[in-house]
Amino acid sequence: MNSLTKETKLTIFYIVVAFTFSVLMRMIWIYQFSDTQSFKYAGQFMINTNDGYYWAEGARDILAGFHQPNDLSPATSAASQLTAFFAKILPFSFESIILYMPVFLSSLIVIPIILIAKSLKNLELGLIAALLGSIAWSYYNRTMVGYYDTDMLNIVLPMFLLWSIIWAINTNEDKYLLFTALDILAYRWWYPQSYSLEFAFFALILVYTLIWDRKNSYNYKLLAIMMFAMLNISELYRLPLVFIAYFAFKKEEFDKYIYYILGIAIALFFISGGFAPIWAQLKGYVFKSSVASTGEGLDLHFFTVMQTVREAGHIPFETFANRISGDTSLFILSIIGYLYLLYKQRIMLLSLPLVGLGFLAMVGGLRFTVYAVPILALGIAFLITEIASFMPSIKLKYLAMIAATLAILYPNYKHIDGYRVPTVFNANEVATLDALKKIASREDYAVAWWDYGYPIRYYADVKTLIDGGKHGGNDNFPVSFILTHPQKEAAKLARLDVEYTEKEFKNRDKNLTYSSTIEHMTKEYGFNDTNRFLESLKTESKLPKKTRNIYLYLPYKMLSIYPTVTLFSNLNLMNGTKYARPFFFMSRNFKEVQDKIVLGNNIYIEKKTMSLVVGNRQMALRRFVKTGYTKDMHFTKQVQNINFSGNLSLIYMSAYHTFLVVDEKTYNSLYIQLMVLENYNRSLFEQVISNPYAKIYKLKI
Repeated sequence: MNSLTKETKLTIFYIVVAFTFSVLMRMIWIYQFSDTQSFKYAGQFMINTNDGYYWAEGARDILAGFHQPNDLSPATSAASQLTAFFAKILPFSFESIILYMPVFLSSLIVIPIILIAKSLKNLELGLIAALLGSIAWSYYNRTMVGYYDTDMLNIVLPMFLLWSIIWAINTNEDKYLLFTALDILAYRWWYPQSYSLEFAFFALILVYTLIWDRKNSYNYKLLAIMMFAMLNISELYRLPLVFIAYFAFKKEEFDKYIYYILGIAIALFFISGGFAPIWAQLKGYVFKSSVASTGEGLDLHFFTVMQTVREAGHIPFETFANRISGDTSLFILSIIGYLYLLYKQRIMLLSLPLVGLGFLAMVGGLRFTVYAVPILALGIAFLITEIASFMPSIKLKYLAMIAATLAILYPNYKHIDGYRVPTVFNANEVATLDALKKIASREDYAVAWWDYGYPIRYYADVKTLIDGGKHGGNDNFPVSFILTHPQKEAAKLARLDVEYTEKEFKNRDKNLTYSSTIEHMTKEYGFNDTNRFLESLKTESKLPKKTRNIYLYLPYKMLSIYPTVTLFSNLNLMNGTKYARPFFFMSRNFKEVQDKIVLGNNIYIEKKTMSLVVGNRQMALRRFVKTGYTKDMHFTKQVQNINFSGNLSLIYMSAYHTFLVVDEKTYNSLYIQLMVLENYNRSLFEQVISNPYAKIYKLKI
C-alpha cells in the first residue's frame, strides 16, 4: 500500500465512501418493513419484482442439477449462473442472496463514475456524482433491495465500458483495448439486448475519430476490437477473436493493415446479423402498434403487449425529469452542467449514447431513464465543483460542495423513504402456491395471466403458458380467452392450448412450427377462419388426448387488471378489428350518501330502486350479488335477481370492501364465475384450493 500514490488512495477512499452510502440507502426498505410478516416466507424477506423469479428459477435448477424439458427455465442465463455461483460460495441462504444481490452489485456503479472523474482530473466531481448516481430515483427503483433483475448490472457494465473507452482514447495504452473488448463480452453475456448501446458507442467513437483524431491508428484498433467483440456469434468464437486481435495490435507491423482489419470486422458484424437485434428493439419500443399481424399462415392479428406495459409507455416530462435527477429543477441544472462538461471536456462526448438512450424514455417508456442517471449526475456534480472553485478559500470551497451535494441528494432520499413497494406476493399467496406444488407434478400446467407466470413456476414448480418473457399477442390470446369467456369454451381452449403448446415443442425439432398455437389448432380442426373455430368450441367437439393436468390459478389481485386481460382476446383475429369493450367497473372507495351509494366516476346506485346511474343515464340492474367469508373462512354468496332485461350486475365483495359493476359477458366469464363467485361447472372443474387470496381449480377434461 505504501507504493500507492496520494491520488490513488483518495480514489479508493471515495469509492468506499460512495459504495457504503449506496448500500446503506438501499437498506432503508429492510428497516421500514422489518416487522411486516406478510413480506416474509419461512422467515425470509421475499423479492419485490416479478422478473426476479425467472432468474431465481434458473439458479434453483442449476443448483439442483436438472430441470424439466421445455419448462422455459433460464438455467443458461448469466443472472442465474452468477446467482448459483454466489449461492455455492457464500454462507447465506438462497433467498438472502437474491434479496441482497441488487444492493451490492448495483452499488458497483460508483467505481466507473469515480474513475471517469479521475481521468478528468477532478475526484470531487466523481464522489458527488457517485453519491447521486447511485441512488437517483429511477436507478434506485430498479436496483433496490429485492429488485433482483438484470438491472443490477445493466448500467454498471456500460459505465465500465465508457470508462475503458475514455481511458483508451486518453492514454492510447494497449491494455484498454482488451478492457473495452472484454467489457463488451461481459455486457453481452449478462444482457443480450446490449447490441444497441454497444453499436452507439462504436458509431460515436468512429465519428469522434474522423473529426478530431483521424490519423491516430490506435483509435482504429479500438474500433476493430470492439467490432470483433460485438459480432452476433457465440462468445466461444468472439473471445478468441478478441485475444487474437489484441496480440496482433500490440505488434507495430500490423498497423499498416488496420484499415483492412476494421473493414473485415464491420463486414463480419453485418454478415452475422449484428444489426437485426438493434432494429428489432427499435420496432418494439419506438415504432409501436397496438395490433400486429403474423404476416404468415392465416395472417392472424394479435393485440401487442407493449401497449399495456407501463414501463414502455409515454411519460410526462415531470416524471421523466424526476426519475433522472430527483427533481425538475435539478434535472435542468444537470443538463446545464452536462453541456458545460461537454464544452470543457470533449472526451465526454462519448457519453452521449447513454444520455440518448435515457432520453429515449420520452417515446420508448420510463425504463430507459435509468441510462441517463449516472451521466447527468456527472453533469450536476461538475456544475457544483466549478461553482465551488470560485470560493475565496479551500474551507469555503468544500463547505459549498458539501451543502450543494446534500441539496441534490435530499429529494432522492425523500423518494427512497417514500418508495415503500411491497413484495410480489405476500406470505399467504406463496403458501397457496406451495400447496399447489404438493398437489401438482412438474409436467402439469398452471394457467394464469403472464404477470404471475414466473412466481408460479418458482414456488409451485409447474409449467406455465405465458410469463414475463413469453407474452406476445399470439401467446396471450388463448389465456385471455380462457379467463374472459364462458366456462365451457374456456375449459376446451385450456386443454387445447396446453396440448398444442407441448406439440409445438416437439414440432420445433421437425421445423413444423406455426405462427401460434391458435393457428395450429385452427388448421388441424379443418378451419381457415379462426373466428369460426372459436365459435365451434360452444358445440361438442373432440379434444386432444389429455397428457397432463391443468390448474387454473385465479388470484384476487387480477381483478384490478381484468380490463387489460380482456384486450388480448377481444378482437377479430382475421382482420384485427377490436370489438366493443365489455363493461367493467371496480370501486374500493365508495361512500353512502343518503339514499344512494356513490361508487365514483359519476356512477352511483339508487338504493330504493336498486338501479345504477351512470352520468345522466339510469340503468336497470339484472342482479345484485353479495359475497363474503364466515369466521371459519368458508365462502358465502347471496344472489338477488332484480330485472332480467338489464345487462349490468352489481357485485359487492364484502371481504374486500369492493363493488363491481359488470355486464353479462363479464359476469359469465370464467374469472368472475370461478374466482369472484365460486360458481363453477363441476363437470369441467374441481376446486382444489380456495382462500381470499386466490382460487385454484383443476381442469377435469
